[in-house]
Amino acid sequence: MRYLAILLLAPWLLILAWAYWAYPKSLPRTKGRRAFDLIALALAAAAAAQAAVMGYEAAVVPSVGEYGPSSGAIWQQVLPALYGYGACVVVLVVALGVRALVWGRGGAR
Repeated sequence: MRYLAILLLAPWLLILAWAYWAYPKSLPRTKGRRAFDLIALALAAAAAAQAAVMGYEAAVVPSVGEYGPSSGAIWQQVLPALYGYGACVVVLVVALGVRALVWGRGGAR
């Protein structure tokens, strides 16, 4: 159950990874840029997985009360998804910025 949230979020993360890989088309596609993109995508995947585990561990499971378990157990799946998505997006946004600085207008070609 620990990786269920990130598994359910994986299709959207794959779409984000594809969008990062494919765009913008105006930047040169050199071997250096492709290597950088692969490293950025691997770091984004690792950060998403690690953040999802941290989110799972940070979620507090409610105790069973007089009338059964109280609501709130869903957060054990929602919090890892939020953490994983956030970590993936942060890594990709930083990589987009670095990529634009290095391979953008006037950058290394």
